[in-house]
Amino acid sequence: MNRAFKPRLLLALIFLITACVTRPLAIDSNFDSEKLAEIDTAIHAAIEAGRIPGGVIVIGRGEATYLKAYGNRAIEPDPQLATTNTIYDAASLTKVLATAPAIFLLQERGLLGIDDLVSRHIPEFGGEGKDDITIRHLLTHTSGLRPGINPSGSWSGYDEGIERAIAETSMTDPGFAFRYSDINYILLGEIVTRIAGMSLDKFVASEIHGPLGMADTGFLPLASKGGRIAPTERTADGTMLHGVVHDPTSRRMGGVTGHAGLFTTVDDLARYARMLLDGGRLD
Repeated sequence: MNRAFKPRLLLALIFLITACVTRPLAIDSNFDSEKLAEIDTAIHAAIEAGRIPGGVIVIGRGEATYLKAYGNRAIEPDPQLATTNTIYDAASLTKVLATAPAIFLLQERGLLGIDDLVSRHIPEFGGEGKDDITIRHLLTHTSGLRPGINPSGSWSGYDEGIERAIAETSMTDPGFAFRYSDINYILLGEIVTRIAGMSLDKFVASEIHGPLGMADTGFLPLASKGGRIAPTERTADGTMLHGVVHDPTSRRMGGVTGHAGLFTTVDDLARYARMLLDGGRLD
């Protein structure tokens, strides 16, 4: 992968997808046992306070890995213990685990430029203050577009979502203000789809996650893995989201979008992080 995809993205990746089996673990001498105890205390306190049902932590140092699960991955209708291979909805980490690296990979192959106008790859995108928006602006959330697509109405479908993203009006000139926007990455996902000639999920599976050995990472997780997937919340109609993307816009668009929809495990995240730390190489 292009070296422009720097390890600073680890700040977005190393999060407590937090799921703890409380059996003791043998502590590798590479790790500070006192610090590990502090981590245990902090996670247990969060569980007891009801802030999280559980979590999974992974710490790597050299060739050594510390991996531990805490609490539950589900609390209703029946509690389920979290396991180190629990699959989580990665939410907005989709942006840095799938969409951004896909864009950089296409750049590396000479199929796009980071400073290309968005309209070069999505000709319908223009006017309304959008003529000067580039791929770089989308990547860095400096496009001037709103945070998200208008949720009103009963619309659904990938194509409808893309049409709405394309029809957005810029709020400010590009390059002058940071505004975190799902629309930016919805458009980036569409650019990947148009250039690659396949959907975003298929492209990242074959070109990124597959080669990295991230076997439990992907959109629309297989039903066969359902027992390992952590639910997210109960919707207004009483449905518990389980193996279905939590993000409402991605859900309306079918679950494969550039801003959300990816599912993963902490072990797969660790593989991705190691790849970044090694300048785009792994194993």
